[in-house]
Amino acid sequence: MANDSIRAVSANEPMTNLPRVHSSLSGAKPIYLDHHATTPVDPRVVDVVVSAMTTRFGNANSVDHSYGDEAAELIVNARKEVAALINHDAEAVHFTSGSTEGIRLAVRHAIDSRPNPKSPLRILVSSVEHRALLDTVRAAELAGEAVVSYIPVDYCARLDLDSFQRSCTNGVDLVCVMAANNEVGTLYPVEEVARTAAENGARTLIDATQMVGRVPMHAAKWGVTYLVLSAHKIYGPKGIGSLVTPHAVFRDSHASIAGVSDGTPNVPGIAGLGEACRLRRIEMVSDEPRMLMQRERLRTHLLDAVADLVVNGDTSARLSNNLHISAPGVPNDAVLARLRGHVAISTGAACMSGAQTPSHVLRAMGLSAAVQEGALRIGLGKFTTDDEIDEAGAHISHAVLATREA
Repeated sequence: MANDSIRAVSANEPMTNLPRVHSSLSGAKPIYLDHHATTPVDPRVVDVVVSAMTTRFGNANSVDHSYGDEAAELIVNARKEVAALINHDAEAVHFTSGSTEGIRLAVRHAIDSRPNPKSPLRILVSSVEHRALLDTVRAAELAGEAVVSYIPVDYCARLDLDSFQRSCTNGVDLVCVMAANNEVGTLYPVEEVARTAAENGARTLIDATQMVGRVPMHAAKWGVTYLVLSAHKIYGPKGIGSLVTPHAVFRDSHASIAGVSDGTPNVPGIAGLGEACRLRRIEMVSDEPRMLMQRERLRTHLLDAVADLVVNGDTSARLSNNLHISAPGVPNDAVLARLRGHVAISTGAACMSGAQTPSHVLRAMGLSAAVQEGALRIGLGKFTTDDEIDEAGAHISHAVLATREA
């Protein structure tokens, strides 16, 4: 296959010549620390996407010439890379526009293939799931297709496993739990959740959007029924993701997942997702420890500089790039206003950006109104530098203190 006009940089090549994310250090853009919302596309992924748009641009459905063959091969390779990252079978990988579509397709399939078509699907979800999941199951409940119950969490957003076990014992058809919380970074025991669900005859839907490429996953071994992920959280392009589910799920039901194979495949996006997965599989072993050290450096600076600062979430089982803090009683919107032009962070999920209501995650954790009011989400990335961490720490602490004194 001819693809030598645009060459993807090997994962083994040094990254010193790669473009840096613009920051206030260069006088251009703010330091970007909102990687839970989205990540910049890795330049090596860009190379692959551009190649798929210019030199390997064929329609993957065309079987009459080599252009179609090349495009089809890109899809096959991408499917293998997605599967390798989460340790699953390539045949289980279906491409979607992202995690939200994957969630909707999975819930739809579970409803259409429910054990008793005359009874609503019994769905159990954690109370801190992403809005994409919560809105989907609530819509199904309003339509009379599902009955939804919730797993409570503690003040660190950890699952109440006793409550989870009781709910499973009482009867459930689908368990939905995210692998890692998109706001406070808490990690969840996906293997235990999937095993307990299976022992009670239930399927599992795991939203792995934040965990994929950061923590090793063994989805097939864990027995996960449905798993979703998005490329733009792992330095890939927006508008592409995967729903991973074993073929046995289809063989055992009359329902299909409509939409995952219809129409012309988004070959550039799919190829970009595959390359992003390949790079994360190789590089997360070195990237994650470095981001953990940077996060602890930032955490120490902020705790030293700002009295009464609170770190939210599980401090022992959390994403290495996540730092969720609160300055109780200090309005987070006022802090963000002071940071504009210097540091880009957020108050929570991007889908709720600008919302005037407190985060449902922080409410479910039972945090005080003052802690919720002062909540800030910080997400480091693979291109974040030590100098940016130091400058961001100075800006954030100054913004909090100035807002508190105003």
